[in-house]
Amino acid sequence: MKTRLNVYFSPDLLRRIEDLAQRKRLSRSSIVEAAVASFLSPDGADQREAAVTRRLDRLSRQFERLERDVGISVEALALFVRFWLTVTPPLPGNAQAAAQAKGRERYRDFLDTLGRRLAKGRGLLQEIPSDMSQTGSNSGAAGSSEPTADGRDPPSEAFDQR
Repeated sequence: MKTRLNVYFSPDLLRRIEDLAQRKRLSRSSIVEAAVASFLSPDGADQREAAVTRRLDRLSRQFERLERDVGISVEALALFVRFWLTVTPPLPGNAQAAAQAKGRERYRDFLDTLGRRLAKGRGLLQEIPSDMSQTGSNSGAAGSSEPTADGRDPPSEAFDQR
């Protein structure tokens, strides 16, 4: 048996209760009763806290992956620039124009290739094992003295000194 209780609501809150009652086809009493039960339930706070904790954990893992990916990108770019600066001789003045034209052509080709790879949805960072950056392992192409896939010897380790 239920006991009658008279309560006073602000006009705005009463309007919101009535709107919800019409949409859900429930009585106003059942809506208010469910709201009070939810407010008084100790499990409600625990459930919200657990949901927030799960969300924070997921965000933390996503952030760690982003941090790892950015770190790999920065290291790869720095390694490439150091290697390129080490092995590329300066050009004589009369070869500058031809080199710039060839550079523009290669850059357009690079952008086309990049666009195709991005359209596939699977980039270089997905090809790198996740445990590589965590263990600090130097195994793989960077620390290997075996020829690369195209049969060439890997670059000299001279440019990898810090």
